[in-house]
Amino acid sequence: MKAFDKRSISELTLEELFPNTLTDTSCVYIDKGREVWVATEMCAQYLESVVDSIVVVDGDHIPLGIVGGYDLLDNLRKNPTRDFQYETKVEEIMFKVVPEVEKKTKLGDLIEKWKDTRRAFAIIPNELDGYSPVSARKMLEIGAKCKTDISVSSMAKKKIVTFQPDYTLGKIIDLMFEHKTRKLVLENSNQFISDRLILGEISRILKFQTNVEYFLDIPVSQLKLEYVKTVTEDLTLDRLCSIMEKMGHPYVMHNDVLVSPWDVCLTLMSENLREPLRVGYQKKCPHCGKDI
Repeated sequence: MKAFDKRSISELTLEELFPNTLTDTSCVYIDKGREVWVATEMCAQYLESVVDSIVVVDGDHIPLGIVGGYDLLDNLRKNPTRDFQYETKVEEIMFKVVPEVEKKTKLGDLIEKWKDTRRAFAIIPNELDGYSPVSARKMLEIGAKCKTDISVSSMAKKKIVTFQPDYTLGKIIDLMFEHKTRKLVLENSNQFISDRLILGEISRILKFQTNVEYFLDIPVSQLKLEYVKTVTEDLTLDRLCSIMEKMGHPYVMHNDVLVSPWDVCLTLMSENLREPLRVGYQKKCPHCGKDI
């Protein structure tokens, strides 16, 4: 029997929202002594698709911090050289706070913390004596369960930050930090560039273009861009998230609205989301712990 809960979605705990899948994947780890180029390559591979940050650990596998696109691009614009990538250790550039959450953490509290740190990522202990990731992408699972009239057109509109085809990586990265966004759209197109694509290009250059020493002057035209998935129908939140869940790197456009997993997180904070979840959420008895 489905359970009806009158609290807003943001007031529900992680274990209520993810009764079976909260710890179904493992974090990606990197040793604190590895060089920055290793983190660059790993983030190019894992960002958005598996996890949104890599957990930095010591020799005893104890988390010391995290490193993601924000940290790598911030240091890239300050130290845009090959030597920095090879000579600097990850522990020198990592975000030195480990964002750990518990099963009882409320969704709203988690997303508020993400707003403050600008890093939509946290870890939670799992049953294997390790940690599992909780990221913006995972929130698509919640959106796919929501029974609501909220549709793409009613989601918060934001300015679409664009770039020109003759821009350099330096200018692209500056725009990302200026507008606090991880993605920029090529003007008059549905192609975009992201932190993941930039890190992938840096990783490729490190391997195959050994004569390139300074990265900020690289023309963005050298990169292979990706396409925003365009939807013509004004999809409801659950249908939108179901589509995004199947995408390797979720990013959707409907008319003048662009939607990323982070936009879904902000929508989940809406007080209007008080309908029962269609599947997955079950109220538990406070005495025996069984589903009601």
